[in-house]
Amino acid sequence: MTDVDLDAEKYEKHREAGEILANVRNEAADRVEVGASHLEVAEWAEDRIRELGGEPAFPVNISVDEEAAHATPSVDDSSTFGEDMINLDIGVHVDGWLADTAVTVDLSGNPELAEASEAALDAALDTVEAGVETGEIGAVIEETIDGYGYNPVVNLTGHGLGHWEQHTPPNIPNREVDQGIELEAGDVVAIEPFATDGGGKVREGTEEEIFALESEGSVRNRAAREALNQITEEFKTLPFATRWLDGRRAEMALRRLKQQDILHGYPVLKEEDGRLVSQKEHTLIVTEDGCEVTTRL
Repeated sequence: MTDVDLDAEKYEKHREAGEILANVRNEAADRVEVGASHLEVAEWAEDRIRELGGEPAFPVNISVDEEAAHATPSVDDSSTFGEDMINLDIGVHVDGWLADTAVTVDLSGNPELAEASEAALDAALDTVEAGVETGEIGAVIEETIDGYGYNPVVNLTGHGLGHWEQHTPPNIPNREVDQGIELEAGDVVAIEPFATDGGGKVREGTEEEIFALESEGSVRNRAAREALNQITEEFKTLPFATRWLDGRRAEMALRRLKQQDILHGYPVLKEEDGRLVSQKEHTLIVTEDGCEVTTRL
């Protein structure tokens, strides 16, 4: 096995991103309370990331109850938190090197469901080391969530983190699979168990507030061209929110860019049975005898 220099600059930037993110995650979670504004929490967290020297790797996801991922406030969102189950999923990058984390804030009175995904993540982290197969990690996650009487969300997975790439191989399943990929020292991955009191699958909803660059292209429409210039300069291939774009005609510009297959959208993912979903996620660097969790304070 090739020696990996875990002191290399890219790993230092992953660590820096993780430290910023761990602080922002905890501070943002403290702001989630009944009556607080979704938009204010999201924008506060994104601004705080920048204050601490990072950049958001994707828009702050605020998923409520049956929502599992890809929900972020619109520019004029007036939603406030009720007695809900709230998943905060936040990302940071430093020069394109990423960290990704999530936590459930339960205002719904279902603390055991939140505990199930947290315990599954802890068990998964204890399993990680160079040479372990991803299917083995999935089996530990599934077993832990089953032990709480809930189901893992089986069509969502953890993932690798690349340079300016939020999702790269390997996928880390949330259930046992026969064939997995062997982790290697130096791999940077995000493990994110989702637990539900529903059947354990998500489907795409109709709402889309998050987009990312799919391919280069030229557009004639001025508003679309201005939006594309901002996207390629500021966000590159990372996801962004409609509310991050300058200009009053951002939604129209995004529609045109999507129609030309220059952008793709991320529909909000919802539990098929409309049941609650909890989530817990950390980013880690795989080592020969374990892992280094970058998003834990």
